[in-house]
Amino acid sequence: MALHFERSEYDARLKRTLAEMEAEGLDGLLIFAQESMYWLTGYDTFGFCFFQCLVLKADGRMALLTRSADYRQAQHTSLLDDIRIWTDTGGAKPAAQLKDLVTGLGLSGKTLGIETETHGLTYANGRAVFEALDKAVKLKDAPRLIDRLRAVKSPAEIAFARKAGELGDRAYEAALAEIRPGADEGDVLAAMHNAIFSGGGDYPANEFIIGSGRDALLCRYKAGRRVLSDEDQINLEFAGTWRRYHCAYFKTICVGRATARHETMHAAAREALLACEDVMRPGETFGDVFDTHAKVMDDHGMTEPRLAACGYSVGARYTPSWMDPQMFFTGNMDPIVENMTLFAHMILMDSETETAMCLGRTSLITASGAKPLSTMDLDLVVKEA
Repeated sequence: MALHFERSEYDARLKRTLAEMEAEGLDGLLIFAQESMYWLTGYDTFGFCFFQCLVLKADGRMALLTRSADYRQAQHTSLLDDIRIWTDTGGAKPAAQLKDLVTGLGLSGKTLGIETETHGLTYANGRAVFEALDKAVKLKDAPRLIDRLRAVKSPAEIAFARKAGELGDRAYEAALAEIRPGADEGDVLAAMHNAIFSGGGDYPANEFIIGSGRDALLCRYKAGRRVLSDEDQINLEFAGTWRRYHCAYFKTICVGRATARHETMHAAAREALLACEDVMRPGETFGDVFDTHAKVMDDHGMTEPRLAACGYSVGARYTPSWMDPQMFFTGNMDPIVENMTLFAHMILMDSETETAMCLGRTSLITASGAKPLSTMDLDLVVKEA
């Protein structure tokens, strides 16, 4: 088995999960989120784009239903020994085979939680599962049961987050070495990924976001590359990734010169980020962090260019996003807890002047507050020829 943690680590995670299941009155849990499977068992695959389900009983027994292509993947990367295969055929009905598995495990008539808020369960597959298990068991939505547990990191996970931060720092330095007038965005991306891969890191759960000129005002990756002008701006949102654990960053870099608007927006972003990090401590909520962000931005006259969210929890995630569900937006009462790893991003997009200014980094939450996991400075960077 190619496990990334000691067996005792997985035993502790299972114990926490079973206690949460008991508190919610669950006899079992139908797990469809790939990050949940990875966290509980080490199972590492992108095969969740097809139907698969990990069944967890209240007594701790687990059984995985997956495709033949992932059989050896599960054997090699996880601690699972009960691996069932649904067959690829015309008219295949894996949900019916899941029913057989569930009843065979003695769960008929029992209350089972089900992970529904995940890319590992499409609408079509979800509908098939509910239809197949109707009357056989009692299904209860439990979309964030494991997500809540994953958000609080163990010492071993924190070590992985720190390693991800080291790789993210290397990627940032590699980008700075490439950025100048006339540089190609493709060369910047290549240098960043090379720094991470050569350091033993992994693919991130979503594409690095890179955009220059007008594209710097986009918050998503788009296909196509651009060569930097003599006076330009380039946005980089990226993550160092180690064994699926992410340490995320956001930085706008000016090329040639910084405009007065860049400088004004950077001052607001920096002050807001530091203020948010000051609030990122046990006893506060995710909503408190956003409200702090909004007040600083509004005081700087940045109400229009700011966004309606300013960050989220990060950890071990899979495609299509490295974002965990816990997010900084107003009214979110999710508590901030010691040993979370949280990414705060200050995003300002001024469409009128086509100016972007973004700044963000990931912090570990300690008893005394947020401690950045990166060495990236918060200064306004201008790269010349």
